[in-house]
Amino acid sequence: MASKADERDIEVNFPGEEDYEHLIQDYSHLAPPSEGELLQGHIVKVTPLEVIVDFGYKMEGLVPIEQLRQPDGTITVKPGDTIDVMVDRHAPQPEGYVLLSYSKASRLRVWDTLERAMREQLLVSGRVMQRTKGGLMVDVGVPAFMPGSQVDIRPIHDLDQFIGQDIPVKVLKINRRRGNVVVSRKMAVEEELQARKLSALEHLFEGAVVTGVVKNLTEYGAFVDLGGIDGLLHVSDMSHGRVNHPSEVVHAGDEITVKVLKFDREKERISLGLRQLTPDPWVTLPERCPPGSRVIGRVMSITDYGAFVEIEPGVEGLIHISEMTWSRRMKHPSKVVKVGDQVEAVVLEVKSRDRRVSLGIKQLEPDPWTTVAERYSIGSVVEGRVRKLTDFGAFLEIEEGVDGLVHVSDLSWTKHVKHPSEVLKKGQMMQAVILNIDAPNRRLSLGIKQLQPDSWESFFRTHEIGDLVRGRVCRAAAFGVFVELAPGVEALCHKSEIPAMPERPPLERGGSGDSPLPIGDEYDFKIIKMSEAEKKIGLSLRAVAEDEERTRLEDYQRQAAAATLTLEEVMNLRGKGESR
Repeated sequence: MASKADERDIEVNFPGEEDYEHLIQDYSHLAPPSEGELLQGHIVKVTPLEVIVDFGYKMEGLVPIEQLRQPDGTITVKPGDTIDVMVDRHAPQPEGYVLLSYSKASRLRVWDTLERAMREQLLVSGRVMQRTKGGLMVDVGVPAFMPGSQVDIRPIHDLDQFIGQDIPVKVLKINRRRGNVVVSRKMAVEEELQARKLSALEHLFEGAVVTGVVKNLTEYGAFVDLGGIDGLLHVSDMSHGRVNHPSEVVHAGDEITVKVLKFDREKERISLGLRQLTPDPWVTLPERCPPGSRVIGRVMSITDYGAFVEIEPGVEGLIHISEMTWSRRMKHPSKVVKVGDQVEAVVLEVKSRDRRVSLGIKQLEPDPWTTVAERYSIGSVVEGRVRKLTDFGAFLEIEEGVDGLVHVSDLSWTKHVKHPSEVLKKGQMMQAVILNIDAPNRRLSLGIKQLQPDSWESFFRTHEIGDLVRGRVCRAAAFGVFVELAPGVEALCHKSEIPAMPERPPLERGGSGDSPLPIGDEYDFKIIKMSEAEKKIGLSLRAVAEDEERTRLEDYQRQAAAATLTLEEVMNLRGKGESR
């Protein structure tokens, strides 16, 4: 029988309950792993048929080499690498080793990773394998389906473009039992854009110079991606010059540097500028192109009123139609210049504040009006083409840039012309007499009737008051009749100067009342008034009748006087005879 001291020694030498737990933990690595447990092992050796792995058990494990072979046939693992494995008890065990499965461990690891990614909304990398009905098949460690609506934030019509690409996705749904996984690239893109947007917003402020990519163009400008947020580059802020369409300056996909002009952080609206990054050429334009200087530019556009010419980048000047030629017959600027033409012009005026430059082409040649007074004289006869007819006259171009006006009153001595078209036709060549030259005001007065003698002047030169003239009654008035004495010369015979005439048939009466004399009849009239300045002649038919009556009386008196003397002479002779 053992003594008490021995009992005490025995109690001390046997481990207690806590000591057994430590022993179990110390030798737990020697216990066989459970089925389905995910293990980590270190590759000890790689052979042509298998990979030897130390996975913390008393025996080493073997992984068939085919499970570690890449799609291209290569083996990338090497001794020292760490891999996930599981004990494969369903296959024959190699002698001295434990059969391990890398494939099963990988699938288990993938499912755990996918569940965690879905739970925590993490990004997963996947490779698009093929197109399928309604979307794409993506390899995320296991085959996953991506619906077409989840491919991008915008509708994508060509899904084949993604085949073979490695893309980030988010896990939408998982059914581990059935092996189904649904993923979305759209959510990954949205998250990336949101992250980029927040990052861009932190660095944006008015006046900042940033780089972006042109996304798309509109009629009024271009939208630029600044890294998750878009800004508008208006067409008016693309260039210091005139831009008809944004495509003249930028194109979709271009990377450009712009300046932030306005930034509304709440509404996330950004206005950008491109021209603000270059000096404004209009500021120093008056020094570079003073009035009177000559410039060479390219015709950019043509309007009804002139042509716009780019004389340097960002600076366009207007050549008004009136500054294209000294001639006034210019109808449209396209008759002189065409879009794309390179032209030389003279700077007429520069208004930097209004961003306007006035140019001229005709100033390259001498102004013909400066020498008109030297080359022409009043009274000389010139020839020109009728260029324009107006209510008050006709314009004749006597040379390039020099037009003269023939007033309607200077078209004929004899006819009362109401409109020049009664005498002239547009394009007709005519001779005229220069009546007046006003070179400073660019006016030239011409006359056509002056080519012929003045009928009135000739009449006044050959007649005087008291003359007896023959005339035809041409028209009647309430106060008398007008009598044509010569072509273009009419005189008035007042009704008080017309003696009573025999009653005439109604057909011979005037339209506005009874004419004192039959229209068309010719009579002898006596001139009783003449005013050359007013071109007025007064006639009298009564005076002619009175003169005729007076002449008859005088003839009667002469005849009577002659008869009386003869009788006296007879009586005297008779008396002498009786006295004898």
